[in-house]
Amino acid sequence: MHPDKVQVSHSMPISPARTIAFDALLRVETENAYASEILHARLNAKVSARDAALATEIVMGALRWQRLLDFLIARYIGKKAAALDPEVLIALRMGIYQTRYLARIPARAAVSDSVELIKRARKRSAASLVNAVLRRAATESARPIEEFVSQKLAPAETLALVHSHPTWLVERWLERFGRAKTVALLETNNAPPSRVCAVLDSENREEVIRSLVRAHVEFESGGLLRGAIIIRKGDVSTTNVFENGEIIFQDEASQMIPLLLGVNRGESVLDLCAAPGGKTMALARAAGPGALVVATDRRESRLRAMRERLKLPGAGASHVNMVALDATTSLPFRAEFDRILVDAPCSGTGTLARNPEIRWKLKPGDLVELHQRQVQLLRFALEHLAARGTLLYSTCSLEHEENEDVIREMLELHPEFRACSAEIPTHALAEGVRAETLIDASGAFRTFPPAQRTDGFFAAVLRRKQ
Repeated sequence: MHPDKVQVSHSMPISPARTIAFDALLRVETENAYASEILHARLNAKVSARDAALATEIVMGALRWQRLLDFLIARYIGKKAAALDPEVLIALRMGIYQTRYLARIPARAAVSDSVELIKRARKRSAASLVNAVLRRAATESARPIEEFVSQKLAPAETLALVHSHPTWLVERWLERFGRAKTVALLETNNAPPSRVCAVLDSENREEVIRSLVRAHVEFESGGLLRGAIIIRKGDVSTTNVFENGEIIFQDEASQMIPLLLGVNRGESVLDLCAAPGGKTMALARAAGPGALVVATDRRESRLRAMRERLKLPGAGASHVNMVALDATTSLPFRAEFDRILVDAPCSGTGTLARNPEIRWKLKPGDLVELHQRQVQLLRFALEHLAARGTLLYSTCSLEHEENEDVIREMLELHPEFRACSAEIPTHALAEGVRAETLIDASGAFRTFPPAQRTDGFFAAVLRRKQ
């Protein structure tokens, strides 16, 4: 668009969507907050569905493309983007993202609101800079980004810049996956993930479908699981089945984890690091109301929120016992458990499409620290595994330090345990899905975002040697 056609009005009301997006991005930038949690709190019934969708699109898009947006900002202002005040930086990221990636948004609206947001943030002196930069960005929005990238950059650096990822992550993925799979992963990480729901009670699936139809929600069956529903259009949160807890938002790979544990009726279950509780619901339902089910998490605040979810009539998990504790230390239980889930806190590199800010928070040294914590979690959990019990260790990470290396170290420290091949109940799989395609050569469950169109998960089964 020609810059003369991008005019900025003065003292115009700001779109509610852009106000929410600006505030959320500023908190992510300055408070190390997580975008999904902020949006969940802000996007309530008072916010229209249209504004909620645009706010989410701007926040997640600006975070996914942050490195590339900062590269363009530096090109326009002649210095590093980091030298700008956070409010100015956020306004510019938002504006450039909209003019380059959201074709349906008029450039004048993106520019005007970005300038007004700067004034609202009491950075009025930067308004002319924001206006000038965004008007120039609008004129170049159709030009391929490769035109602006130096040919002298190393191949990994170029890939990382063009696809807006940290170079160190791209380098390790190139070494492990090769170029084709790495590019596919980068592209998947930069696309909005599917909105997937889990139907907690398979026998109630038809009623769930009728409820979605009544609410004019457009959907299709899951790609991996019969119990999954992929939402294409509409607001699920307004349906009775969602309000009652009969369905929850949960990625298909995440839905698969409780199935791998193979809980039988009446068995005792320990779910470590359980919040926000999606997997706990499935485990509690499988064990039944008379079984001992214990869920733990480090933060009492997360358990409080989880407790409210599990109380919903459709959750079927009101019998879960919740305990706040640090599971990297000895566990205060006398009992041994038939089934234990260690869904370990991890880097989350398998969820970068869903949680884009992780790529900017994560550092190489974090993988070492996470590995150490994960080994500790697994060590103390195994002490409470019954003689013929099963433990499932899982992460939403693609990194070997957090996955196979943890299992390998634990088995070296405790040779009385063995790794067993994960088994997926075939009745749970969607038509045409073969279980063996999700199990690697070592017997571990593994999903890769470009291949399965899910989050990237790893899970390994451990049992005592008999």
